[in-house]
Amino acid sequence: MKKSKWAEKIRAYALKNAIEHEGKALEGSVISSLFHEGLEKDEVKEIIFDVKKSVKEINSLSFEEQREEYKKLKGKVSKRKEREGLSPLPGAKKGKVIMRFAPSPSGPLHVGHAATGCISFLYVRKYGGKFYMRIEDTNPDNIYKPAYKMLKEDAGWLFDNKARIIIQSERMPLYYKYIDKLIKLGKAYVCSCEQEKFKNYANEKKNCPCRSLKLKEQEARWKKMLDKRGYEQGQAAVRFKSGMNLKNPAFRDFPLARINLTKHALQGDKYRVWPLMNFAVAVDDIEMKMTHIIRAKEHRDNAEKQKMLFSALKKKFPWTAFLGRWHFKNLELSTTKMRKAIEKGEYRGWDDERLPTIASLRKQGYNREALWKVSEQVGLSETDKIIEKEEYFRLLRQFNK
Repeated sequence: MKKSKWAEKIRAYALKNAIEHEGKALEGSVISSLFHEGLEKDEVKEIIFDVKKSVKEINSLSFEEQREEYKKLKGKVSKRKEREGLSPLPGAKKGKVIMRFAPSPSGPLHVGHAATGCISFLYVRKYGGKFYMRIEDTNPDNIYKPAYKMLKEDAGWLFDNKARIIIQSERMPLYYKYIDKLIKLGKAYVCSCEQEKFKNYANEKKNCPCRSLKLKEQEARWKKMLDKRGYEQGQAAVRFKSGMNLKNPAFRDFPLARINLTKHALQGDKYRVWPLMNFAVAVDDIEMKMTHIIRAKEHRDNAEKQKMLFSALKKKFPWTAFLGRWHFKNLELSTTKMRKAIEKGEYRGWDDERLPTIASLRKQGYNREALWKVSEQVGLSETDKIIEKEEYFRLLRQFNK
């Protein structure tokens, strides 16, 4: 079998990890180290067998044997400068940094939220300014009502009672005002085409007939969307005039709002037209005067859509950074799955010590500073990180002083 170009580095990092952790290396930690060496995400499947094999072999060695072998391979490990504290935030002015963290009310906060939310909080804490936790609940279909209370309690503890809590569904008149403004500016229109029909227009890079209707007709259609006796669900949507010739089909006149008659957990039947994520996020970021945004890198396309909306409204887009994804191995982060397991009696509640929720960590005696330190160590890195449950909690314990 042909020797992998990563073979020696795999073994070197596995030995290093074992020595640092009482003779036991973890696969996820080895792969994360290789990302810093230039390993691409699509290469993981090619090296996973070698990683598993090396970890198994090295973990079977005595501590002294591990140390002796590592001396021979130490040169294969790159020396990374340890960084103390956060890296500088471009364009940050003392007392004027405004950032946000935006969970949905599908469940309480967990370690995945902490991994991304803490970094923004720490920057605001460093420079001074405002930090918002914005509960994004404009999709009535995906809400767990008890989550509102849990999110507020978790944020109070995790962010040292410094987060200003905003609930999007309480801002509906503001979103309507912006839709009205975009229609008047000729930047948005109400489309009554069937979804498949519009999809065909988009694929063919053709404007749908609704796009060119006069302002008076657009305003009448918008009122009809809001009217309980008007359009039914699925019959109309507000679309942004981004352009039908854009390279990415998903960007072509993307939707801003649609009718959803599902009863909302907080608002009941008060509203029938609900803004979609990219629109609500852009409006809130404008209104809250965001200066810096840190988000997961899978939101790159969403960021581009939001940037288009800023441009249409002649607003400056905030400085934006993207974080690599944290792949937690052997750790379930789906709040929907957690909730079902709790309802079946598999866990005692959201603070069960076997769950990775903030409530659970708090009950177990972890302090928030440990969670802050983990985020600080990772910093503004776009490198994906694979971390096993055991490794993550070992890191937390290390900082839990």
